[in-house]
Amino acid sequence: MLEIVGIRFKEVGKVYYFSPNGLTFNKGDRVIVETARGVECGEVTIENRKVSEEEIVSPLKPVIRAATEQDLKIVEENKVKEKKAYAICEEKIANHGLEMKLVDVEYTFDNNKILFYFTADGRVDFRELVKDLASVFKTRIELRQIGVRDESKMLGGFGMCGRPFCCHTFLGEFQPVSIKMAKEQGLSLNPVKISGTCGRLMCCLKYEQDTYEHLLRHTPKVGAIVETAEGRGTVIDNNLITGLLKIRLDKRPDAAPVVFERHDVKLIKDAQIKLDKAEIEALKGIE
Repeated sequence: MLEIVGIRFKEVGKVYYFSPNGLTFNKGDRVIVETARGVECGEVTIENRKVSEEEIVSPLKPVIRAATEQDLKIVEENKVKEKKAYAICEEKIANHGLEMKLVDVEYTFDNNKILFYFTADGRVDFRELVKDLASVFKTRIELRQIGVRDESKMLGGFGMCGRPFCCHTFLGEFQPVSIKMAKEQGLSLNPVKISGTCGRLMCCLKYEQDTYEHLLRHTPKVGAIVETAEGRGTVIDNNLITGLLKIRLDKRPDAAPVVFERHDVKLIKDAQIKLDKAEIEALKGIE
């Protein structure tokens, strides 16, 4: 077991493990650490605790020190610099006629590098832009192309539920979301209804997926053959939440379907939930 502290560098960013280096930290403390990008100031989100060696990527880098008042002053000064750098970069992008959208600017704590985050439909030749920016700021410049999900996470906004974006408020990392999840949850496969502002599948599809998978294991799917108190039939509709099944009986195929509880039927042959080619084509590009 190794002692760690969890540190985050962005407000809702990924949490990284560091060695506390013999120090004790509380949640919310600001600390100075060395990262692959250089010296950075981060916030403690996980207090000192022991974890197994399998949970970490060795070797752990140590915390250099608790952030001082001077360190925090540098962080605030960097935020002011970032706003100025954003305006300058936007002007340079326009001057070079580049098809790219600047999203965010970030100074490293030690000012050894400035990162410019942007989105673009394809690859962008920004070599001349980098040279131009380096001549202005006299430091290392890195332009990093990000996806639409990352853009939404950085900028924030409100989803169709009326709440702030999950990715901007509490999701440290994106979880895989698939069209199959929407299908299994019985949602409309209309791209407008299952995609977020970023144009990709809504992250919240992941939240209830484990519950739906559990219910699907105990509920006959649409197309399943079942035995009921009134004879054998085929499931034509199911409600995973209520457990009610609409079943068309074999002996009365032209009659209205009969409603049964899932616990009152015996599964003879289950069906599978599949996406057809038309659905895949219609939803291409939103995963």
